[in-house]
Amino acid sequence: MPFPTLSPGTAPQDDAADLAETLRPTLHRLYRRLRREDGEAGISPLQTLLLTVIMDEPGIGVAELARRENLRGPTISAHVKSLVTAGLLDRAPSPHDRRRTGLAVTPQGQAVITALRRRRTDWLAGALARLSPDARQAVRAAIGPLAEIGQ
Repeated sequence: MPFPTLSPGTAPQDDAADLAETLRPTLHRLYRRLRREDGEAGISPLQTLLLTVIMDEPGIGVAELARRENLRGPTISAHVKSLVTAGLLDRAPSPHDRRRTGLAVTPQGQAVITALRRRRTDWLAGALARLSPDARQAVRAAIGPLAEIGQ
């Protein structure tokens, strides 16, 4: 698919809207394709996200996790409970405040996330390898701006 270009006389906001209309479904398809690599992990995409956040921030509490992910506390609590039951997550005293209970990913949970990341990376590497060198360079050049948008 060729990249859209700014037509002479097109306002920057119109160009951004056109680019967004082209980019959004492409990113959505890519996201869905990566999610398919989750395979038989046995956890939902939200649970995968929660485990990843907790791996990055051991000791985070349920309330903070809910606030960060913009979800309701009861929703997060239910997922945390199922992850604890599955042996993927533990509740432990917070390293910052012993009066507070935090969350920690178990070795089993870390293994699940590591396997998911590996499957997704392997699939993406294979897809990128099928692109031409110029197309791979275009993807490489887009990483910075896309990361900036995602902040």
